[in-house]
Amino acid sequence: MATAETVDLGPSHPPKAESIELFNKIHVDLKKALQHKRHETNKHEPQYFQAVANLSDQQLTNFSSDDLKEVRVATAAYGKHIFGKVLIPDSDPTHSFPEKPSDAYFMFRAFAPGDADTATLHSIRMDQEERPDGDKVFKAIFHQNDPIVWFDI
Repeated sequence: MATAETVDLGPSHPPKAESIELFNKIHVDLKKALQHKRHETNKHEPQYFQAVANLSDQQLTNFSSDDLKEVRVATAAYGKHIFGKVLIPDSDPTHSFPEKPSDAYFMFRAFAPGDADTATLHSIRMDQEERPDGDKVFKAIFHQNDPIVWFDI
């Protein structure tokens, strides 16, 4: 399995046609997984999705390929790992353009085999950080300035 140490994660950039095509192949699974993650974490750690707690499931998943704002790609011998940042459009009721730094985003990781016309969702980024005081912070919702980094879970 690829890791941050075994493949180079390219620089962040706006999505190109290939990334948009991959997104369109996984968007149904992505919507289901995002809802499932929120429902599961709300049982034990609601802080993960606290930033969008006011949104319904429909509002949370009211995104399309137009909302894929940034990607990073890692190429391995057997395919490509695509890391994407997706705007949750209903996080800003005014739908302002350009987007505001405070708008809500989530990040995903997908994989496209080199010899196939398929793509699979690998995971949605779910950060768990321990602060110096021992307090834990749980985060699945990010903002415009949060970088895309390698993640496995």
